Amino acid sequence: MFVLGRLLSGGACKRGVSLLRTRVAAPEVKTSVKRHSSGPGQRMDIRGIYPPIATPFTQKELVDYHKLEENLNKYSKIPFRGFVVQGSNGEYAYLTSEERVEVVRRVRQAVPKDKLVIAGSGCESSMATMQMSDQMAQAGVDAVLVVTPCFYRGRMDSRALIHHYTQVADACPVPVILYNVPGNTSLDLPVEAVVTLSQHPNIVGLKDSGGDITRIALIIHKTQNQDFQVLAGSAGFLLAAYSVGAVGGICALANILGQQVCQLEQLCVSGQWEKAKALQCRLIEPNAAVTRKFGIAALKQAMDWFGYHGGNCRSPLCPLTESETKQLQSDFTSNGWL
Repeated sequence: MFVLGRLLSGGACKRGVSLLRTRVAAPEVKTSVKRHSSGPGQRMDIRGIYPPIATPFTQKELVDYHKLEENLNKYSKIPFRGFVVQGSNGEYAYLTSEERVEVVRRVRQAVPKDKLVIAGSGCESSMATMQMSDQMAQAGVDAVLVVTPCFYRGRMDSRALIHHYTQVADACPVPVILYNVPGNTSLDLPVEAVVTLSQHPNIVGLKDSGGDITRIALIIHKTQNQDFQVLAGSAGFLLAAYSVGAVGGICALANILGQQVCQLEQLCVSGQWEKAKALQCRLIEPNAAVTRKFGIAALKQAMDWFGYHGGNCRSPLCPLTESETKQLQSDFTSNGWL
């Protein structure tokens, strides 16, 4: 069943048919770009597991930096490749620009230098995204994660999105990772746009949270000659993503079951597909519960159960109801996690 796993080599699928394409010339990127090369001519290596960390708040809904640091200290015992800050699970949409940058700065100071710090810098306009990306770079991040602008989603076709990401990548002093999260944006970054953008020297990969494995596989196939890396955006389809050539995952569930998500990664990378299948199946329900089913409030509640600081969300997000909390608990206990 998992014969595709044997085709993985260093996290990428070997394919017998090469894709013919015309390379689109991209404008030169500033010489200050951090390449993080793993070898001559190679771009930043982003393989591995990352928790998109939650933002703790006080009772007055102010950012609780002390609890944030305590969470990071506990996460330091887990073999994460790094941390994603101010992603969807960090409630970035509800933070001020100043808070977004300060949270990132605090995280960079708190975690070891050998851990990558990737910051969400996406805004609705290209200009605001470029400014935010520059501020995140000054705060010390290794790369930025740029979500698709979606307020005018009716006009966000391939032409508009290619133009947006090209402008951002041209100006950004650190590498850029594309971020496709249709569950929040109601917008899928078109495959043809991803293929074109994969040729930009400062765009190193994609986080895809859509869960469409055929789409992920097609993107990996069509970008196989571009040194372009794909990260699964959820633990619920992490095994499937690895089987078609993904190199890692940015997984909300890693905030709670980080050791187990990293274990799943290692089983996939080492080709132990039957053990990986068994573990993957036990992660599907709790993962769905803290993502599309109940969202960030459930993520934070489960973090509290597992010894982390989750707490409340910032308004207007509401806490779980009593019945939702019981269902969330059931999704963890029925799979042996509580």
